[in-house]
Amino acid sequence: MTLSTNGPLPPNLAEGLKVLRAKWGWIVALGVVFLIAGFIAVGSAVAATASAVMIIGIMMIMGGAAEIVAAFSVKGWGKFAVWMLLGLLYVGAGFIAIMNPFAAATILTLLLGAALVAGGVLRIFIAFSMKAAGKPWGWIVVSGLVTLLLGAMIIAQWPASSFFVLGIFLGIDLIFIGSGWVTMGLALKNRPAA
Repeated sequence: MTLSTNGPLPPNLAEGLKVLRAKWGWIVALGVVFLIAGFIAVGSAVAATASAVMIIGIMMIMGGAAEIVAAFSVKGWGKFAVWMLLGLLYVGAGFIAIMNPFAAATILTLLLGAALVAGGVLRIFIAFSMKAAGKPWGWIVVSGLVTLLLGAMIIAQWPASSFFVLGIFLGIDLIFIGSGWVTMGLALKNRPAA
């Protein structure tokens, strides 16, 4: 097993950090690329939404193709038919997402809003269960309320929200990923050499 093509896997964590410390600049650069992509996605949320849905469509086609291939290794016509049908449905849905990304975004945004509402309600329910058991619960209620309100706002503005919500979420995710890489790279740079 190797860390890279340059040599064997370091035997312990300190050696691994030493290897990463030498590459801190590349890690920071990767983080900056993610940050730039995130700000571009937030700034052009409609285009980012279309791009995100197209990527989902491509992944659905790949997953469907894998299910179709896997269907040929299944014994029995019943299981074969189910796997083949699922694979064909995935491929079909992927092509629909690619050919008409905003129609697919409309469905995905509604599902996202519903999932956020359900997740928020579940968190609030769990928090009050924790309160009865005498455990800390306040921040879980706050988290549940924020999630519930975000989902409700998405659903209240649906279908208009379909044009920008997924792009904004993608942009925010990229910004957080970039911030994490930059922070890690700078921490590696400032780590004393062992």
